[in-house]
Amino acid sequence: MQTVTENGTGQPLAGVRVLDFTRVLAGPYCTAMMADLGAEVIKIETTQGDDYRHIGPFRDGESLLFQTVNRGKRSIVLDLKTEEGIAAVRALLRDTDVLVENFRPGVMDKLGLGAEALMAEHPGLVFVSVSGFGQTGPNAKKPAYDIIIQAMSGLMDATGEPDGQPTMVGEALADVAGGLFAAWGAMVALFDRSRTGKGRHVDVGLFDALTSMMPILACRTLMGGETPTRTGNRHPLSAPFGTYRAQDGHFAVAVLNDRLFATFCDVIGQPGLTSDARFASDTLRRANEPALAEHIEDWARRHDTREIVRRLSEAGIPAAEIQSVADAWTSPQAEARGLASDVEHPRLGRLRVPEQPVHFSGAPRAHRKPAPALGADAADILAMIATGEKA
Repeated sequence: MQTVTENGTGQPLAGVRVLDFTRVLAGPYCTAMMADLGAEVIKIETTQGDDYRHIGPFRDGESLLFQTVNRGKRSIVLDLKTEEGIAAVRALLRDTDVLVENFRPGVMDKLGLGAEALMAEHPGLVFVSVSGFGQTGPNAKKPAYDIIIQAMSGLMDATGEPDGQPTMVGEALADVAGGLFAAWGAMVALFDRSRTGKGRHVDVGLFDALTSMMPILACRTLMGGETPTRTGNRHPLSAPFGTYRAQDGHFAVAVLNDRLFATFCDVIGQPGLTSDARFASDTLRRANEPALAEHIEDWARRHDTREIVRRLSEAGIPAAEIQSVADAWTSPQAEARGLASDVEHPRLGRLRVPEQPVHFSGAPRAHRKPAPALGADAADILAMIATGEKA
């Protein structure tokens, strides 16, 4: 496995081969991040292709959602129910570092491609399984999509207005969490292999991933003995820490200690609030947040959000206007950080595609390839199998 160029720089995963048996979102999100960092990701598809090829939005018959999470990969169609398909997979495995699959538990075993069997044949293989509930437990074989995991993890119950109904987060956060932990697990296993020479089976459950990404709720539940309830757009433990109404909309502010609170009170022209017993500590401020909110919004309704954010920011208080998704992706900060870059698609032309967010010294961003057409790389991959070479 070659990970650097001759001068010691380049993409961190250059030379790493990933066999990608995933579809929809969690698994493809994982392998897309690997492709962004230089891994050779070979996507194994059925004749119908990944489900996301058939989910909109579409442009000229191409799924933009598929383009988003399958960027930089290569595609080959293999029928895993035939001897020829399995033989091709086994040939590719001779030079594969990571295999990622998100079938229901047991499916890969039935195909003769389960973790135990393949790792016995290829001891250095890192085998990553992504599923709704992991490979063990009473729910292991239960089907799951993002909304099911949000519902079962407690996130939905903790999201929304106090007197409203449980609310789904506006993104497939469970799938993304699973993809992130799958990529993280693969990297940890590759690092371990560099010391031991042996791969590992990495077992990722979306339920586990999302539940573990809620440390505040976990603390209150596991150690505090609480049953957290919905708090809307206000922080459950601190105040003022949330969104408040201004003259022309809403703004967000985060005040987490007494020093910041004193500064905040000065900015809003209410220095006397620091001596009010109801607001003497962060805990008390949260307990009496409705009363505190009246003072804040009495000031804020006389100013527009831009002016409020300017004043608070100049005083060193974290504050922000509420941006739309479009505002966020086109913001100067997003552009400066290279969160998205252009790829040239053979049918769609230039596409603006998200990129993994971590910056690595010496590793250039952008210069990536678009998602592949179904089976587009079959000839090259089969030729590569014949010669035993890597791309």
